[in-house]
Amino acid sequence: MGRFFFRLPDIGEGVVEAEIIARPIKIGDHVKEDQPLLDVMTDKATVEMTSPVDGVVVNLHGEIGGMVSVGSILVEFEVDNAENEPNVTACSESAEAESLVEPTDKTRTEPKINTVSAGKAAPLASPHTRYRAYEQGIDLELVKGTGPKGRILPDDLESHIQRQTSSPHLVSSRKNTAIHDVRIIGLRRKIAEKMQDSKSRIPHFSYIEDYDVTELEGLRLDLNKNLKTGQNKLTLLPFFMRALVKVLPEFPNINARYDDESGVLQTFEGVHIGIATQTPHGLIVPVVHHAEALTIWDCARELIRVTDAARKGTASRDDLMGSTITLSSLGALGGLAATPVINHPEVAIIGPNKVSERPMVRNGQIIIRKMINISSSFDHRIVDGYDAARFIQQLKRLIEHPALIFMD
Repeated sequence: MGRFFFRLPDIGEGVVEAEIIARPIKIGDHVKEDQPLLDVMTDKATVEMTSPVDGVVVNLHGEIGGMVSVGSILVEFEVDNAENEPNVTACSESAEAESLVEPTDKTRTEPKINTVSAGKAAPLASPHTRYRAYEQGIDLELVKGTGPKGRILPDDLESHIQRQTSSPHLVSSRKNTAIHDVRIIGLRRKIAEKMQDSKSRIPHFSYIEDYDVTELEGLRLDLNKNLKTGQNKLTLLPFFMRALVKVLPEFPNINARYDDESGVLQTFEGVHIGIATQTPHGLIVPVVHHAEALTIWDCARELIRVTDAARKGTASRDDLMGSTITLSSLGALGGLAATPVINHPEVAIIGPNKVSERPMVRNGQIIIRKMINISSSFDHRIVDGYDAARFIQQLKRLIEHPALIFMD
């Protein structure tokens, strides 16, 4: 018998610490090789750690939401084979675990543990799925997985949550005095930090205008009725993406990123559009790169690809970096107007609200038109109010006369 210490490996890319966001094991568990041990989140990605050995968990270090440094002991195992030190990969990102096996010293007092059988292994699920279950207080043992080898897919968990929330509850006249302290960890903590950083560092100002999208909606519906093989249905966002491509060359200081620590504004000739996306884990901004090189159909395809990847937790590092301006839309939930928060270090964000039919006056006559309010925010250190207004009005011209979007 011997003791095996599982340490936080060097995940690479200069990462020196990580946050523990999920740990599906407990003291006394008999863990098999390659069984998930814990998920950690770095500034770069969420990483699933798996066990390099068979053994019984005798001690756990760190806590959910806590930060641990590279090389720190995370899990202690009692193992049968203490002679051979494993040389294995300990996480899904192919980082090597720093491990140590020590023979049990008979003169030392070791933690006493109960004999346990190889009970059930932790359910198979991605780090994001386990974190979502943790947020909702759901035991994954109770969720039926439909993936390979019973793996719990994101849709399986969401279906389980829906069944729970739709269950009838008895009406009670008793007072409910329950208070729950929820520690903000993982992605939600990073979102909170980023929003606070953006609002504290950037002097925002917002500008709101209404656009008549009657012609655009007619064009969009007609194009969607005549789709060719391989073409995705068009929403409004691909039209806004192409309109931004047309307008931004005239406003280089808006298609930009501002490093306020060095006092340097980077302007870009390429247009890299962030798409603010609501996911089960919080707000994520995947990026459609080089929109200037994409057709309207390419924009629709890339929009679907990156937002789906963000929601499923499969977005690559490149998919989440490098945006120069962001679109934020809540679709039918978009409301009348908003004051969107700039995605630091960008200097502008555009937020289309919901489309609605309104009575409008045209040439002295009241007619029904399809209208949408556009909410935008700008970094007042870089963008003057006059330039912001000109930019939004130029964008309005293209959206209200969509044929211009396709003209050189």
